[in-house]
Amino acid sequence: MVFEGGSKRGLARAWSGGTFRKRCAACGLHAGQGQLPGGRRSDLTLSMSDCCSSRKSAEEAVKVAACCGGGSAQESCCGSDETGRPDFLLWGSLALFVAGVLLHFSASVPGWAHAFGHTCHEMFLRSWWGLLFGILAVAVIGRVPRELVAAVLGRGGSVSGLFRAVGAGLALDLCNHGILMVGMSLYKRGASLGQVIAFLIASPWNSLSLTLILAALIGWKWMLLFIALSAVVALVTGWTADRLVAAGTLPGNPNTVDLPADYRMKPALAAVVRSLKPGGGNWRQLLREGVSGSKMVLRWILFGFVLTGVIRAFVPEAVFQQYFGPSVMGLFLTLAATTVLEVCSEGSSPIAADLLTRAHAPGNAFVFLMAGAATDYTEVISLKETTRSWKAAFALPLISTPQVILLGWLIHHFSA
Repeated sequence: MVFEGGSKRGLARAWSGGTFRKRCAACGLHAGQGQLPGGRRSDLTLSMSDCCSSRKSAEEAVKVAACCGGGSAQESCCGSDETGRPDFLLWGSLALFVAGVLLHFSASVPGWAHAFGHTCHEMFLRSWWGLLFGILAVAVIGRVPRELVAAVLGRGGSVSGLFRAVGAGLALDLCNHGILMVGMSLYKRGASLGQVIAFLIASPWNSLSLTLILAALIGWKWMLLFIALSAVVALVTGWTADRLVAAGTLPGNPNTVDLPADYRMKPALAAVVRSLKPGGGNWRQLLREGVSGSKMVLRWILFGFVLTGVIRAFVPEAVFQQYFGPSVMGLFLTLAATTVLEVCSEGSSPIAADLLTRAHAPGNAFVFLMAGAATDYTEVISLKETTRSWKAAFALPLISTPQVILLGWLIHHFSA
């Protein structure tokens, strides 16, 4: 109970004419008289039992929605677009991408069309396994309780939690497009913004298979140096993002959960394993869940593939090779080109090796590898769709890019 002018919700008692009258502190209406704040009167007659029942119900509905329980829920924090309308970006990009793959097998097409088709076909061959694995990972993560994700990744905003996120990024053998879907799913399951960003930065080309490819192309010394520096960028960027969230500059994750003191991981893991039991029906359901949960990211990946094909079709490769030298300007041009040119991690490794061995620009090679995570527009847009915040999305490139450029310059300086 509060007196009139109080700030708490509930019933207040207003002094009027020598008597107390009940007033709802939430909306300011007085029972029976329909009195409004400021002395205005209304013909509305109400009782304290139903005064704010609709308001309360609406607020409870919003809370449920914000927890991903329904349609508006998913729009508010999960980035879903289940509005019943066709996803023109997804289906349009898919149609153009499929058309490009088919153009690859046609000989009687103009040169630009063949280049576009070859790019789409190359993107498909290099990324199909990562996309498929990413879809399955999204489905599996969707069945993992948020408490279990929090237990595995550690407390959001902590240094140990960031180290765990970076370790997970280094361990997963996925291309950057598959990693992107996994990262967005982790955010929906309660990982902090800093953990997700650290996970994304550490992941794109650091999988086991690509690490071995990179070692074969540029040698173990450069490969180990690049991995160590990428982990540093991931940790610093994730830590900075979490500090900005704590300061209120960036939005926090509404899906975050606090673990109870007696929480045990083993029963939760057993329940997840049981939910993944073999069976045709269960696997089909998993696939449907994975595709549904991946649509938000798939639309931008396909759009990036198509845009890359257009750029490669109309911008000669020699133009890039001419300007990617071991200089500050070369670093910025490398960053700009990689930002626009959607290169899958499988494709970035040989290109980076070419920059190191033929252009003698190891700093450019590092920038080329890291820019796939630092400035990739599909990651930025996917972060925006998932977090519902442009500030959170642009935190990734704004915090990490200066570090990448500085480290690239230092590599040039000390390797000259």
